[in-house]
Amino acid sequence: MPMQPWFRDAKLGIFVHYGIYSVEGVPESWSLYSGTLSREAYMAQLDRFTAAAYDPKAWADLFARAGARYAVLTARHHDGVALWDTAYGDLDVVRRTPAGRDLLGGYAEALRARGLRVGLYYSHSDWSHPDYASVVHPEPPNGDVATHPLVVPQDGVEDPGAWARYLAYRDGQVGELVDRYRPDVLWFDGEWERSEEQWGLPALAARILAGRPDTVLNARMLSHGDYATPEQGVPLLPPDGPWELCLTVNDSWGFQGGDHRHKSVHQLVRHFTETIGMGGNLLLGVGPREDGTFLPEHVERLEGLGAWITRHAEAVYGTGAGLPAGHHYGPSTLSADRRTLHLVCFDPPREAVSVRGLRTAVKRVRVVGTGAEAAHRVTGGLHDVPGVLWIDAPSAADTDPHATVLALELDGELDLYRGTGRG
Repeated sequence: MPMQPWFRDAKLGIFVHYGIYSVEGVPESWSLYSGTLSREAYMAQLDRFTAAAYDPKAWADLFARAGARYAVLTARHHDGVALWDTAYGDLDVVRRTPAGRDLLGGYAEALRARGLRVGLYYSHSDWSHPDYASVVHPEPPNGDVATHPLVVPQDGVEDPGAWARYLAYRDGQVGELVDRYRPDVLWFDGEWERSEEQWGLPALAARILAGRPDTVLNARMLSHGDYATPEQGVPLLPPDGPWELCLTVNDSWGFQGGDHRHKSVHQLVRHFTETIGMGGNLLLGVGPREDGTFLPEHVERLEGLGAWITRHAEAVYGTGAGLPAGHHYGPSTLSADRRTLHLVCFDPPREAVSVRGLRTAVKRVRVVGTGAEAAHRVTGGLHDVPGVLWIDAPSAADTDPHATVLALELDGELDLYRGTGRG
């Protein structure tokens, strides 16, 4: 299937890790995997997961104010606890927690009402299912995948029948997500614990696309994925094809009350513009408390990022990757017709902003958000090597506290010099 065009222009998504792990504020299912909590202590969180203040409409409103065009919610993490009333097993928040209701239906409905695309996260692996630890990866990528008791049979004896039952369970749950909630994105995880053949991914992809042909799948569907998903670390070179950077507002995916390392709005604007300047999307992670509310610090930052995006929307939506490194000291984006270049300046420009290697003449330069025009001129240049474009720094009143954007209206499509100069 060709990549859905909406995804490339979405630019910002919100990644929501919500589950019983928010009760104790522990590192999601990983606290079970690492032994930080015993299985008994981990599952005891079921009894205190209330979702008492969960308001999917308020979530959707917040995500829209942040400038997001889609969101991804953890329908089921590695712990196996489903956020909907599944017919495959009984480990879900409807049957087993005081929340007592499906948390996905209202989420999908609220997002669509705000014009946002619906994403659901689902882990291939399930460290609670009795049939999961029944086979071994043929080429384990690390020692845990080869030996961890939640992943492989403890006696070393594989059970293909148990594994077939597990795949039927996994496929059944994914089918429920597709048929009930019609997700625009299915964001898979846990793929490293088995091979593509063991996961049966061709059949799973066929099932998903038969039910909803326009579903976008992430790279953790391996060869059936549509886009790459670098995580936490900003890439220095963009992945080939569509991609999205997964990044948390603080250091945690889910709610952890002791994590106060919240990135500032300034840092989030920087991460966001660097990502879209390389042609990717930012999937920004926030973890609600067990009652379904977000930390005030996270609301403030989402709204701050959204305010910046609103002021600079023309440099965000309807654009693609801008200049390669070396032409401008900062990110940039390029309009779809390749005739407007948007330069992002993180610090207030002093005296002038320069652009190197620009062959196309510039008709006009203006500050995005205020419309103030900036004088510009070219100095130097020899034969095929263009001179340097100098743009006068805007006044202090026209600069943005987080990042100022200059729009260069070009006299034709962008044409860059990438050579080594005269020999």
